Amino acid sequence: MQQEDDIKVVVEEAKKDPQAFVKIYDLFFEKIYTYAYYKVGNATEAEDITEQVFLKALEAIGRYTWKKGVPFSSWIFKIAHNQVVDYFRAQGKVINKAIDEEQINKLPDEKRSFEEEVDLKLLLEDAQKAISKLNEDQQSVILLKFLSGFSNAEIANFLNKSEGAVKSLQHRVLVSLRELLKERFK
Repeated sequence: MQQEDDIKVVVEEAKKDPQAFVKIYDLFFEKIYTYAYYKVGNATEAEDITEQVFLKALEAIGRYTWKKGVPFSSWIFKIAHNQVVDYFRAQGKVINKAIDEEQINKLPDEKRSFEEEVDLKLLLEDAQKAISKLNEDQQSVILLKFLSGFSNAEIANFLNKSEGAVKSLQHRVLVSLRELLKERFK
């Protein structure tokens, strides 16, 4: 709970001094960007969405009120979710649930051999296909927990579920993914 207390201090500081908002940005940038990137599958668009999230949060921070048992991260993450929905609405598209092939192809690492690169790209494609077969809550748990690094309590608040329900959902997701990917690892 110490981390939430630390965040509370930073938020209260940012309410009084907009310059202090940089600390909020530093704390949440990576999680918000990862979420946006996963949803839109494009680095440039994810950066734009992330920028909009922090602009809206900065504009609204003075009106933010603490609610017992609801972490600050839930508030800023809801702004991110709304920005992603607005992005797709403006594009006239349905929310994308996977990183597109173009983005997978941008993952080279000079430390890996060509064969390792091909194998990694194939694995990522298989994982994306498997994730796309999960329901919306299951996909959200994967994204929030394993890609964005949110705690089970934060995920529970965002999804309006109990922490126990999130843990159970997380377990079912991992079992489902194991089943969907079992051919890949034979």
